[in-house]
Formats: sequence, C-alpha cells, structure tokens
Amino acid sequence: MAAPAKTVSRRRVFYIPGYDPIHPRRYRELYRTESAAQSEISDYTVTLSARQGTERYGWNVKGLMDGVHVDASVDVLVWSDIVRDSMDTSIPATYLQLMRTAWVYIGTGALWRLMRLRKGPVIAALYPVGMLLGQFMIALLLAGTISMVGKAALIPLLGLFGHMISLASAVGAFVWLMRWFKAKDGKFFAYYLMHDYAYGAATRGANTPALETRIAEFSDAVAEALNSDADEVLVVGHSSGAHLGVSVLADLIRAGRVPADGPALGFLSLGQVVPMVSFLPDAHRLRADLAYLSTQDALTWVDVTAPGDGCAFALCDPVAVSGVAPEGKRWPLVFSAAFTQSLSPERWKALRWRFFRLHFQYMCAFDNPKDYDYFRITAGPMTLAQRYRDRPASKSRIVKPVNKFTSIAP
Repeated sequence: MAAPAKTVSRRRVFYIPGYDPIHPRRYRELYRTESAAQSEISDYTVTLSARQGTERYGWNVKGLMDGVHVDASVDVLVWSDIVRDSMDTSIPATYLQLMRTAWVYIGTGALWRLMRLRKGPVIAALYPVGMLLGQFMIALLLAGTISMVGKAALIPLLGLFGHMISLASAVGAFVWLMRWFKAKDGKFFAYYLMHDYAYGAATRGANTPALETRIAEFSDAVAEALNSDADEVLVVGHSSGAHLGVSVLADLIRAGRVPADGPALGFLSLGQVVPMVSFLPDAHRLRADLAYLSTQDALTWVDVTAPGDGCAFALCDPVAVSGVAPEGKRWPLVFSAAFTQSLSPERWKALRWRFFRLHFQYMCAFDNPKDYDYFRITAGPMTLAQRYRDRPASKSRIVKPVNKFTSIAP
C-alpha cells in the first residue's frame, strides 16, 4: 500500500480500559506481545520502549509501516482504583448487590429490551447471577448434609451438646466453602462480573461523583495532547471504557477545547457494552453525550465489534439502539472485526469458547487481517479518518431503537 500524501509521523494514543482492577502494565504487555505477532504476519515493524517519570502510565511505540516511520505515545487513562473500591465488598454485600442489580434490570424492563439486541452479553450478565446462586446452593447443601449426618451420629451420644456441635460444623462448612469460592474467583469470574454489572445498576445508569471527577481529568489529558505537535490524537475505549470515552470527548468538544488547526481527533470504540448503561433509567448524561457526539465534525468515531465476541453488543449502533439518534447523525461508523474470517480456522477453534480472551481480541493479532488492524491504527501512518474514509458500515448492523428510556436530561 502506498503511503498517503499526508502521513502521520507523531500520534498520541489514550487507552481507556473497561471495568478492570488490574495494573495497567497488563495492557503494555498485551500490546508488546501482540504487536510482535502481528508484525511477523503483516511484515511491518513495531517496537516498544518504556517511559519513565510521566504523570500517567504509558509507553512509547515506533512503527515502520509502508515505508513510513511513526512515533506514538500511548497513555492508559486509569480508573482501576475506582473499580477496586467498588469490588471491595464482603460476601453478604455481593449477594445484596446481586438482588439489587437483578431488581434494577428486571424491574425497569431493561433486561428484556437488551435481549432484543444481542443475547450473548445478556447471557454474560446472567452468568454471575446463576454462578453465585449455584455456589450458595452447593454450600447450603454441604452444610445441610453435615448437619444431618452430625445429628444422626452425635445427638444419641451427646444430646443437646451433639446438636450444637453438628450445627456449628454445618455453619463452619458453609462459611468455608463460600470463602473458597470467592478465593477461586480468578477461575469462576462470578464476583468480578457481578461487581461489574452492579456498578452501573447501583446508580441506575448515572455516573458516581468519583467517576465524573476522573472523566474530567481524562478530558484535560486529551485537551493537552490536542495542543501538542502531534498529527493525530486517538482515544481508544474498550468495553466499559467505550462509554467513558463518549463522555470524555463530548465534554471536550462542548467546551470548545478542540482547536480547529490542531491534530486530527479520532475515537475508536472496541467491544462496546454501551446499552448495558444507556438502557437504565438515570443514564441521562450518557444518552445526552451519545446524541451530541454522533453529530460532531470535530472527530471521527469508528465502532468495531464482532459477533464472535459474546461479551459485546456486536454491530449495535450505540446511538441508534439507545433511541437518541438526532437529525444530522454522522457517527459512529459501525463495522465488524469479523473474527471468523480474520482468524485462522485453527485459532478460531482454540479461542471460540474463551469468552474473556475473545473480548480482548480487538487489541490482538489476526492471522488474516482485513481492514481492521489495531497496530496499523495506533502505530501506522494514516489517521483514523483517512483509513476508514471510504469504508461502508456493516450491512448487518442493528440500528432499530429499542430503549424505553430516552430522556437526555434528569
């Protein structure tokens, strides 16, 4: 491919993770290993170097693609501390979250409307409910068995004291097994996902004060980059980070902080789960930001999902399905990363049932990349607008509004 007449030589990238409590070095290692794999497949060069002494965690990237050298600086916009605080709950508190979250989604009718979009992410949302209830029942069954056996063996010998011993043993076994399940949540992901869905449901879709403060800080960081000598400023929002990116950029443009003669501004939303929040009654702020951002000329917004990702609302236009598409809507451009076509049959077979791994595939290497390549986007010589200027939206995208709650003001 010939290099375009106007190429990017310097890029600032801001990555907004999803609901993830893990240190951002995870994203650096993912970028390092997967860019190396994609470089071998696609015959280009991407190298990473550490960055020290900066306000935000990040790394530097040098890309050599299509004969053009590109320097990119990647910053992770961290909100993992907010995530960890929301996850710092006891076992009883988590089960209370379960009941409250189920009440919000079922009682408002949001769950049934979400199922009309994609069943995959709704099943993913129901998984922690079923798993936590299953764990509770197993622990209860163990406790009941121990109590029954204990009573049969001890009451004839010890009377009331034997009854007390069997009861204490049953309670101890119940508590031990419940704690064991929580300790092994790195395998089950039940508590993790429950906290994820409970976070938005706790406020019925509104942002917490802590999250609003962080969004303002993210906007400041992007605004600073827009006044630098970069050729492009690219915001990447993954999973829950996609709807944070919507609000960050809407605030930025509303405030007139995007210079007309500054760097090109791009927004890449990946594996988005916007409807999980925008379909809730009090998500006025998010719905207003979606409607506003969809009409703006100041940026290019590309939304990439894939039906193979069961955790995302694949090919659902987040503005349209939320019922807030205004006159003059331009964004986002919605298309599929087409996992089944861009991954080899062997690799697809190996990954097909690894749902959480597939949810991160957008930032990983593809065996047969088509027009979506995360590393060309972040370290290549074309802006997001140039790369997808002539790219049509996927014909199978979903644009029918199904949201019951469409107000954009409290």
